[in-house]
Amino acid sequence: MTDRHALSTSNEFIARHLGPREAEIAAMLRRLGYDSLERLGERVIPDSIKGTSVLDSGAGLGEAEALARLRAIAAQNRPFVSFIGQGYYGTHTPAPILRNLLENPAWYTAYTPYQPEISQGRLEALLNFQTLIGDLTGLPIANASLLDEGSAAAEAMTFCKRLSKNKNARAFFASRHCLPQTLDVLRTRAAPLGIEVVVGDERELDDASPYFGALLQYPACDGELFDQRETVERLHAAGALVAVAADLLALTLLVPPGEFGADVVLGSAQRFGVPMGFGGPHAAYFATRDAFKRDMPGRLVGLSVDRHGQPALRLAIQTREQHIRREKATSNICTAQVLLANIASMFAVYHGPEGLQAIARRVHRLTAILARGLSQLGLAVEQEHFFDTLSIASGARTAGLHARARAQGINLREIDAGRLGLSLDETTTAQQVETLWAIFAADGQALPDFAALAASVGERLPPALLRGSAFLRQPVFNRYRSETGLMRYLRRLADKDLALDRSMIPLGSCTMKLNAASEMIPITWAEFADLHPFAPAEQSQGYARLTADIERMLCAATGYDAVSLQPNAGSQGEYAGLLAIRAWHASRGEGHRDVCLIPASAHGTNPATASMAGLRVVVVACDARGNVDIDDLRAKAERHGAQLAALMITYPSTHGVFEEGVREICELVHRHGGQVYIDGANMNAMVGLCAPGRFGGDVSHLNLHKTFAIPHGGGGPGVGPIAVKSHLAPFLPGHGRLEHKEGAVCSAPFGSASILPITWMYVSMMGGAGLRLASLVAILNANYIASRLQDHYPVLYSGADGLVAHECILDLRPLKETSGISVDDVAKRLIDFGFHAPTMSFPVPGTLMIEPTESESKEELDRFCDAMIAIREEIRAVENGTLDKDDNPLKNAPHSAAELVGEWRHPYGREQAVYPLASLVEGKYWPPVARVDNVYGDRNLICTCPAPEDGRDA
Repeated sequence: MTDRHALSTSNEFIARHLGPREAEIAAMLRRLGYDSLERLGERVIPDSIKGTSVLDSGAGLGEAEALARLRAIAAQNRPFVSFIGQGYYGTHTPAPILRNLLENPAWYTAYTPYQPEISQGRLEALLNFQTLIGDLTGLPIANASLLDEGSAAAEAMTFCKRLSKNKNARAFFASRHCLPQTLDVLRTRAAPLGIEVVVGDERELDDASPYFGALLQYPACDGELFDQRETVERLHAAGALVAVAADLLALTLLVPPGEFGADVVLGSAQRFGVPMGFGGPHAAYFATRDAFKRDMPGRLVGLSVDRHGQPALRLAIQTREQHIRREKATSNICTAQVLLANIASMFAVYHGPEGLQAIARRVHRLTAILARGLSQLGLAVEQEHFFDTLSIASGARTAGLHARARAQGINLREIDAGRLGLSLDETTTAQQVETLWAIFAADGQALPDFAALAASVGERLPPALLRGSAFLRQPVFNRYRSETGLMRYLRRLADKDLALDRSMIPLGSCTMKLNAASEMIPITWAEFADLHPFAPAEQSQGYARLTADIERMLCAATGYDAVSLQPNAGSQGEYAGLLAIRAWHASRGEGHRDVCLIPASAHGTNPATASMAGLRVVVVACDARGNVDIDDLRAKAERHGAQLAALMITYPSTHGVFEEGVREICELVHRHGGQVYIDGANMNAMVGLCAPGRFGGDVSHLNLHKTFAIPHGGGGPGVGPIAVKSHLAPFLPGHGRLEHKEGAVCSAPFGSASILPITWMYVSMMGGAGLRLASLVAILNANYIASRLQDHYPVLYSGADGLVAHECILDLRPLKETSGISVDDVAKRLIDFGFHAPTMSFPVPGTLMIEPTESESKEELDRFCDAMIAIREEIRAVENGTLDKDDNPLKNAPHSAAELVGEWRHPYGREQAVYPLASLVEGKYWPPVARVDNVYGDRNLICTCPAPEDGRDA
């Protein structure tokens, strides 16, 4: 106890991050029968892996000192005015969206909306996003966002492969006009699947028969606009599907690709109010035809009804398909960029269709004026028709022009030694256009007259490609023009939801810990937010320092030797880790190794990822205690020894236990020539206590949005870096902007770089000692909950002395037999008590997995336990007949306020329905809808806002 007190007084942040006070920790330890956190940790961590941690024991920085140090690092970045474009553009984040959404914990601390009754606000915002994308692309159905444009294009490629009529084709055509980083990601994704990516000019494509699909760019990367209708028809005639990567702002003025035959339209929503942030996070979009909706990757928000027949939103069709279909899943992507998609959707709500078109017309007009002025200066502008981007034949002057621009604090796009590019955006001013002319003008050459050109220059959009169809006519996009209106709309949506700012979110395997305000503040600093990911290295020295620091921090936390920060989700981290293993085997002449052993209890993304990486999945059984069955593992490792590539395991196990045999498991796989991938989803139980890189792991991905404090943001953003042993370091993801060029898994070299300051702040303030203490408190909190609830619900799995790791699984299956009450009923009843449900039916059907994290106080843990115990009493009342078997508070949960004012027809009282505990009277959360009908929503799929003739909002 004294050690913690000393830490608390020298660094106030640690005490503020950890929920329990000293007296609470002592009381919880007494209940468990331990006299110290250290003694508890010694019993939980297996002897075979004790002492493997290499984290130092230093104290962290105070909040003010950490912010000051990070400010000094940020100052090393030099955010020039960017005309680089290439998928990343300057934009203005409207202040009411910045303050009321991006900086609002009601939005950024929310979890994925798997529980729709407590997620109606962010589901509505995502429905707005889907409607925005559908309207602008001209396709009827869009998902709730993907990770970035490059990965969306890769998803489109495999989507085309599944659905193309040209079943024998193994090649995918990609236009040379696509963004270079997109082509790199396509090549990475294609290689393990045996797909050949052929890059060429679609206007020269005579024979489309070798291709199952194609990717086009609209407008082209160099800015050119040309009609692609004939190309699309030719590809369709050959049985290929066509995907078009399109600029979302340009689509407000141009014919939507859906209207000229595209089967998929994808791209980035970044320029709708989301800062460049050195590459991310940004919401990608993906839209397709209605016939293909069940094969679409990612999440889809749909409209259903609740048990009273009232409209209610929910995730539809593919929700968590990885857990159902596993290696046969459409994709391993089980996340989205929700927070960023919501910013983009509100950008459209705030500006409306006229405002968006006004922004686009201004950008295009400035580009047309710039082009005319450059021509007057004798420069060869290569485009006749364009939206916002030009390429210029600059010849021997190219290097000098770049130097002159940088001297003015301006970056131009580097195309090649004789050409350069310019992309304008929402932030470009008339004065900047004049500055560009001055840069390009020869010495003594007179500059163009801006006013004269502005009065004479017309549009440079091709008449055949001008948009004729209306968009965003729905009321929600035409109502909130004032800041007052938008502020109240955002507040109304946030009030519908249950996020971490209201109560504990006890989700197992998801680690919904505190996202401290001091960690969040730096992400909006201009030095981090306004830097282009392809800016010259000398302008991004702050990011270089930041990423180097985080790589060092993560190596220390995990015991590995090298880290890549590029993967921008845990699923992408898994994929990058398996690619590194495949490449290492190939480098040793063992490219034939293609078997991946995966325990039956594994997270569904594991087998889905293995399949994407071109590996064959072999399932390993688990024993009665939920551990990997070592005998079965041994038999399968021997059977597949010559082909064994890897084992994927989660540690602590998916069942919430530190398996005693983990070192033996690792040694067994290594003995047969395989590599060990340890899923880092449960790293929150290990930091400072044991290190996967030191007890047998070769590679792990880490969820920075779990263990390392980046918020979930309603289901994204996330960061999923991989940490590897030294022999795998040469095979980490590369990028065209890095020294190692090949193997990019996402568009930007450092993925979601702009949210890395969150993790830097968290680790810096906690220090090694604080991180270790956090792991111990997470273990304490989980075991306290297990102890309080074990007499009411069986704890399914445990380790030594009946202890769990940082989460525990409650078995509700016996209650289903005795009462008819299901795990869903308990989850929905918890809403009436003001709680988000724990993880349902994973990894075992009919169970609840609970992870309290270290940030919750004993008071909050007790409040949750009291709710669970009260629910058990209600179940007991059903069992003994006191409550009706079919009409009871659990079967009817949750209860909305609207239900109270109508005729009450239930045999139990209103007070029991909504105030089952007296403590709820003071701070009641009222769900906006009753229980949502999932089946109705899938049978009557509606995935956009109501049409304008409906006269109502979503």
